[in-house]
Amino acid sequence: MHNELQLNSLVQKLKLLGISDSLESRLRQAKDASMPYEELLSMLFQDEVDSREQSSLQTRITQAKFEQLKTFEGFDLKRYSIKIRHAINDLMTGKFIKEKNHVIIMGPVGTGKTHLSQVLGMLACQRSQRVKFIRNNELLNEFYRARADATYDIVFKRYIKCDVLILDDFGLKPLSAEQSSDLYDLIASTHIKASLIITTNRKIEKWTELFYDPVMANAALDRIVNNAYRIILEGESYRKNFIPKFNMEDDKAMETI
Repeated sequence: MHNELQLNSLVQKLKLLGISDSLESRLRQAKDASMPYEELLSMLFQDEVDSREQSSLQTRITQAKFEQLKTFEGFDLKRYSIKIRHAINDLMTGKFIKEKNHVIIMGPVGTGKTHLSQVLGMLACQRSQRVKFIRNNELLNEFYRARADATYDIVFKRYIKCDVLILDDFGLKPLSAEQSSDLYDLIASTHIKASLIITTNRKIEKWTELFYDPVMANAALDRIVNNAYRIILEGESYRKNFIPKFNMEDDKAMETI
């Protein structure tokens, strides 16, 4: 008993929290099974590794600032066509993360765009990636406030350090000259070294109308679209029982790409 207390004290000093949590049960398990020391040590070290990985994952999830914690297991694929299911399953392999591809998720209101973006964000967190989720308008407002208190460079660098940046609800309204410049700079700084996940109600052909400068718009789009998966979600709105149904011009002719 004395040796166990001494061992636990050393584990605490070394801050081996994973081993600390399992030490008592592992020692009992080793004694009951006459386990070799090597096997006991291997299990204890694995407990520590698992604990640290879980702690790191939780930190990445917290820093991502998802609106809700969404996983693939809770995503209803049955409501979509076979073609869309195959496309989503392809994304869930994580290949887009490894190859730094972008993902554009389009579709009418309430068809699961934000849900899917957060599912992909959670996947990236599980793959040890730095993820950030933010609504596009909130991001631009944050840049605006950062200019006012001279923290723009700090805020901008925070976003370009992401491995996966999720811009939700892109294209709700036209961009000012300053907003267009901010968004272009962000895209130009991240499109090679990170994956952008963009959700939008607008078709890609309409995006150039949002930017203040069409030349800047084309330059931004060129960096994203040519290296992007395109998912167009179909079907009735999840929220049809909670909000009135609007007829949106951009929603009428969407077809799966």
